Amino acid sequence: MRIAIIFGSKSDAEIMKGAAKVLKEFEIKYKTYILSAHRVPEKLEETLTYLENENYECIIAGAGLAAHLPGVIASKTIIPVIGIPINAALNGMDSLLSIVQMPKSIPVATVGINNSYNAGMLAIEIMSLKYPQIKEKLINYRRDMKERFIKENEEGVNL
Repeated sequence: MRIAIIFGSKSDAEIMKGAAKVLKEFEIKYKTYILSAHRVPEKLEETLTYLENENYECIIAGAGLAAHLPGVIASKTIIPVIGIPINAALNGMDSLLSIVQMPKSIPVATVGINNSYNAGMLAIEIMSLKYPQIKEKLINYRRDMKERFIKENEEGVNL
């Protein structure tokens, strides 16, 4: 039960920490890579072959600007890919549209701009379909989240 986190530049590391936080919370093993679809395509392909051979079950990929990384990954593997558009220009809309508008038959699940936390949660949901212990943790997480929300808001808000 392993997930890969891939992003194109060291400058994206802070944004990608949300995904790692979720995976740690759910005790999912993961490995992180800084790879570029444009600058090191051979290394990206080599890494994807490794991930397939090692039975990784999901890839979380963050990218800004042209944001080709998640789509290139999806075109080279059948491991599910969750794309995170990173705000590098145009308020991240360029990245969002690049990732979400993949050609027919090469999908990339896409979360909100800079929202790596939700990418991690989506990966957990995918894993919960196969692993009962992850499903149970997710059910408990959601229950606890609802209970905290209700408790925090029972008294109303003082404006």
